[in-house]
Amino acid sequence: QVQLVETGGGFLQAGGSLRLSCAASGRTFNSYAMGWFRQAPGKEREFVAAISRSGGSTYYADSVKGRFTVSRDNAKNTVYLQMNSLKPEDTAVYYCAASPATLLTRRVSGYNYWGQGTQVTVSS
Repeated sequence: QVQLVETGGGFLQAGGSLRLSCAASGRTFNSYAMGWFRQAPGKEREFVAAISRSGGSTYYADSVKGRFTVSRDNAKNTVYLQMNSLKPEDTAVYYCAASPATLLTRRVSGYNYWGQGTQVTVSS
């Protein structure tokens, strides 16, 4: 069982930066690939980024490539999402999730554990 808690959301203007954190419980954090997803009102949850167990591989949605960076610190059981050059269309609730799979995936169904989400609002 893995429990995930996201922090770092907020309200900011377009062009700004924000770093989200996701703290995981348990001693098996490095057994999971980690992903970030987001969900805007009235829309389906969508993939943002993923990072492998070791942190050596990453995977991004085209919409955030070059602006967002995912990283992890296995010693702290934490995964991060650095978001730069934020746009109003980045407004959503952001979720972190844990996947037992070896290969990185963008599928929601590929992740077993989810956090409660943190709101990010970007004004124009």
